[in-house]
Amino acid sequence: MKILLTNDDGIYAEGLCALYRALSPEHEVVIVAPEAERSAVGHAITLSDPLRVRVIRQGREFWGYAVKGTPTDCVKLAFYELVGPVDLVVSGINRGANVGINVLYSGTVSAATEAAILGMPALAVSLAAYTQEDYCFAAYFTSTLVENLPLSTPFCLNVNIPHLPAHLIKGVKITRQGTRKLQERFEKRLDPHGNVYYWQCGERFLEDDPDTDVVALEAGYISITPLTHDLTDYKLLPFLKNFQFFSS
Repeated sequence: MKILLTNDDGIYAEGLCALYRALSPEHEVVIVAPEAERSAVGHAITLSDPLRVRVIRQGREFWGYAVKGTPTDCVKLAFYELVGPVDLVVSGINRGANVGINVLYSGTVSAATEAAILGMPALAVSLAAYTQEDYCFAAYFTSTLVENLPLSTPFCLNVNIPHLPAHLIKGVKITRQGTRKLQERFEKRLDPHGNVYYWQCGERFLEDDPDTDVVALEAGYISITPLTHDLTDYKLLPFLKNFQFFSS
């Protein structure tokens, strides 16, 4: 199988390396990833600057293509210029979970949804940890998932894995994306010149529905959520179709 690896943590990120080590023995794996961290850029694309590409080597061996752009840029450029269509795109392993409303901000998830838009099946994989990350089990689980996926049609699966020893993970849950708002906190500070600035310093999910990715992950389950790029509010469509916008 031909697999494209990408991420939003940059081409040297340990999560990406762990995926490569897990997948490359059985598959043809090509890396196209941002040259530096591009976390929380969402589905941004680069329009006003050139997309510069560098070939990265480990010793004399080819490692991948480093793109001066966003995760979505990487997938587009891989598809149209560098690699061509592949059997599967895997984005990650991200440092930190991508669940709930944060899915909209995530460059990791956006790379996977872009792959689905281009007609390729894709996974976005995240590990719920920011310190002392151990990607071994997450990479192993991803490799086993890859072997059991139907790849005949495009899709996007958002996979979030607890940062727990394997024997403490309770299982796998198929979930929906949590949609309740975040409780966020900003710290007001002064720079050395007396100018005010703000630093986002905390967030908390207010989700309590057990069928959501947020709650499943917090409970110790691997969460797998099928995603789509269709943002239509279908509940509102009938009302708008019957609404008289202009009086005669």
